Amino acid sequence: MALGEKKPRARKQPQGILPFDYELGGEPEDITARGGLPLALETMQVLGVPEAVREHVHIRKRDTGYSELEHVEALVLLLCAGGEHMDDMALLGADRGLLCLLDKQQLPSPDATRQFLLAFHDEGLLEQARQRMRPEEKSLLAPESEALLGLGRVLEQTVVRMQQLSAATTATLEMDATCIESRKREAMPLYEGGRGYQPEVVYWVEQDLVVADEFRDGNVPAGKGPLAVIERGFARLPASVEHRRFRADSACYEEATLKWLADPRNRIERFTVSADMSRELHALCLAVPEADWTAYEQRAHETVCFSEVEFTPGNWGKTARPLRTLVLRVVKRQGELFAHGSDRLYLAIVSNDTPTEGAALIRWHYQKAGHIEIVHDVLKNELGGGVLPCGAFGANAAWFRLCCLAHNVLSAMKTHVLPPKLADARPKRLRFAVFTMPARVLSHARRICARVAAAYAAACELLLSRRRLRRLWDRLLLGSAAPDDRPALRLASG
Repeated sequence: MALGEKKPRARKQPQGILPFDYELGGEPEDITARGGLPLALETMQVLGVPEAVREHVHIRKRDTGYSELEHVEALVLLLCAGGEHMDDMALLGADRGLLCLLDKQQLPSPDATRQFLLAFHDEGLLEQARQRMRPEEKSLLAPESEALLGLGRVLEQTVVRMQQLSAATTATLEMDATCIESRKREAMPLYEGGRGYQPEVVYWVEQDLVVADEFRDGNVPAGKGPLAVIERGFARLPASVEHRRFRADSACYEEATLKWLADPRNRIERFTVSADMSRELHALCLAVPEADWTAYEQRAHETVCFSEVEFTPGNWGKTARPLRTLVLRVVKRQGELFAHGSDRLYLAIVSNDTPTEGAALIRWHYQKAGHIEIVHDVLKNELGGGVLPCGAFGANAAWFRLCCLAHNVLSAMKTHVLPPKLADARPKRLRFAVFTMPARVLSHARRICARVAAAYAAACELLLSRRRLRRLWDRLLLGSAAPDDRPALRLASG
C-alpha cells in the first residue's frame, strides 16, 4: 500500500438475508403491537367481571402486591393474546404502550402469577377427601376450594350478563370430557394412554358460552358423577330461558343422571344420550326385522339405518319414566370390516322426546360433535388450556377455568362488539385481525390516544367496535349515555 493511501473500510457483515439490521439500545417507547387487545378488557367490564371477582374471589393473602381482580384481568388478557405459560406474563408486561392503554403501571410478574394460582390449591381439603374414599374407589373427584368456587361464580356472571344483552329462550346444553396430556409428576393415567387430566365442560350452544366446568384427574372416568356438573350447568341458566335441552355421550348413560333428566320437575323438554351397547341391547338390535330398518344416511363406504326398540335397563325400576331407544346399524360395504371383525356396528340413543321423528332426533343428537368438541379444541389449543402451569391440582383447575372465562369474553366480543364477518372467528383469527394491531400511544390535552394507521382501523372496524362497547356499558351499567373520561382510542389524521 502506497504511503498516505487510506486503508479501505471492511464491509460490515450483514445480520441476515434481508437488507436491514437490528439495533439494540435506547429506552422503550410507547408503541404497542397489541393495539386491539384492550377491547378484551373493556368486554370484561361490560360482562361484570370486575364486580363478580371483587365479590366472590378471595384467596389466602400472599405478598404478590396485586388484587385478585388485577390477577384475573391480566391472566385473561394473556390467554386472549395467545400466552400459554406464566412466563409469558413478562412479555405482556414489557409492552409499555399496552400498559398505557390499559391504564396500568405494570402487570403481575410470572412469580406473582404463580403464587396467585397456587392459592387456589387446598391440600388439606384434598387430603380430607382422600381419607373419605371407600376402599373400592380407584379415583377421586376432588372438591373445590372456596377461591375456586368463587371463580366459578365469576364464570356464571358472564352467562347472566350475556343473557341480559341478548336473551335466548332456548338453552341446549352439551356436556363432554376432554383429555389433557401432561408429563407432570402428579398427573394420573389417562384411559387413552399417557398421563394427564380429564376436565368436563358444559356448553350452552345458542349463546356460545361455557356455563360450567369441573377439573378432574386423568384417572377419573367421564362417567363418574356427571350429574353434579349437569345440575350446576342448568342451575346457572337464567330464569328467562323457556326451553331447556340436553345432549351428551355415553358418559351420562347412568341411572341417576337419566332419571334426573327424565324427571318432569327438572323441565328438560328434550334430551338425548348415547347408550352403552350392553349384551341385552345388542341382542335386541340383532332381532330387529330387516323391514323395520329405515335408511338414514349413505356414506362413501357405509350404509346407516335406524330403528326403534323397546328397552329398559335392568336397574331402571318400574316406577321410573320409560325412555325412547333409537338404534343405528352401520354396515360396511364391499366386504370391509370394522376393527372388531364384523361388517356392521350397532349404536344406540336414549331420549325423552317421543313426538320428534327418529331421523330428525338422531341428527339433532349428533350435532353436538360440531359444538362441544370444537370448544374443547379452542380451550386446549388456542386459549392455553392444553398447557397446565404446575403440578398443584387447584392451580391447574383455576387456570382451566380462566381459559373458560377467556372463551366467554371472546364470545361476547364476537356477538356484540366485532363486525359480522368475525362472528365465527376463532381466537387465532382474532389475534391476527384485531388484537395485534400496531399503535403509537400519545398524550394530548389530558387525553390518551392510540394512533392507528387508517388501513388497520378500517380492516377490523375498531372504532365502531369500541362505540358498540360503550353503548353496552351505558345501557347496562350507567343507564344513560355519559361522557367518557377513560382512555380513548381515536384515529389520528395524517
